[in-house]
Amino acid sequence: MKFNTLAKAVSVATLSIMASAAMAQEVTLKFHHIWPAAAMAPTRVIAPWCDKVAAESNNRIKCQMLHAMSGGGTPPQLVDRVKDGVDDLTITLPGYTAGRFPAMEVFELPFMTNSAEAGGSAAWEYLQKHGLKEFPGTKILATWVHDEGYVHTSAKQIKTLDDFKGLKMRAPTRQTNKLLAKLGATPVGMPVTGVADALSKGTIDGFALPWEVIPAFKLHQMTKFHTQTDPTRPSLYSAGFVFAMNQAKYDALPADLKKVIDNNSGAGLSRQIGKIWDESQAVGRKAAADRGNTITTLSLAETDNWIKASAPLNDEWVADMDKRGLPGRQMLQDARDLLVKHRK
Repeated sequence: MKFNTLAKAVSVATLSIMASAAMAQEVTLKFHHIWPAAAMAPTRVIAPWCDKVAAESNNRIKCQMLHAMSGGGTPPQLVDRVKDGVDDLTITLPGYTAGRFPAMEVFELPFMTNSAEAGGSAAWEYLQKHGLKEFPGTKILATWVHDEGYVHTSAKQIKTLDDFKGLKMRAPTRQTNKLLAKLGATPVGMPVTGVADALSKGTIDGFALPWEVIPAFKLHQMTKFHTQTDPTRPSLYSAGFVFAMNQAKYDALPADLKKVIDNNSGAGLSRQIGKIWDESQAVGRKAAADRGNTITTLSLAETDNWIKASAPLNDEWVADMDKRGLPGRQMLQDARDLLVKHRK
């Protein structure tokens, strides 16, 4: 065999072996998050997603679950842990790192939506136009908002704005801290993982949360009162989530495994996860009702009082965006328009 012919044969064989190796590549993704293993998000979102990508990749993509921050660090560090490759995947709230993701804060402004399903579709579309630059080194697989957010208290029932006076209330994000201050409370920012301890120590008198997460941390057992806004209005608040993957980890995957990830991300996944959050609301509410807690729904007139009191936050956010060189008014209008579009 001539040298050139032999070299070509070796080259073809080498490429064939490399291609086979790429096709056979297996990857284990470290999936780190805040929730206990039995909570709604791990059981209804994270585990099904991992099972689906495993099945579609012939078990070549696997998830290593790191529940309840068992991988180390704190909830506000999750966005950087994924960006830096310490973790491969996470679901977290960008708002836990106050002011770090200002463009995506728009969905955390008061009285924006009462549909997490519509919020998921709107947030994904908005992200493509206004938010992607906030996540360098990170591939966003989905984004959405949680079910309707309300206020929950341990000893004092909230029926009017005056009832907030003197209360120390936990909030998850910069915008919800500002919201509680506008309503008359003293806001205390912290992730949900710190709420039970803060309640038990008297550091806070209550908290802002959606129904979904309350049973996971047994917070219905530490409160007596829950206040919902009138259902004909958008809910008091929501907070945004991202399903994030380390960009370098994604880039290193062979093309067929990238396709599996791509097929399980995007607008459809964002809307689907939002719908799951909506469906979880009744389950969380039932845990409080079954315990005998008092659940109050504000009148339309009182809800409108809360809307009026919190309305200046919209202009404040717009002004903040303008100072950053961003089209704040247009961004707010885009978010509102997208929520209307996807609610249909």
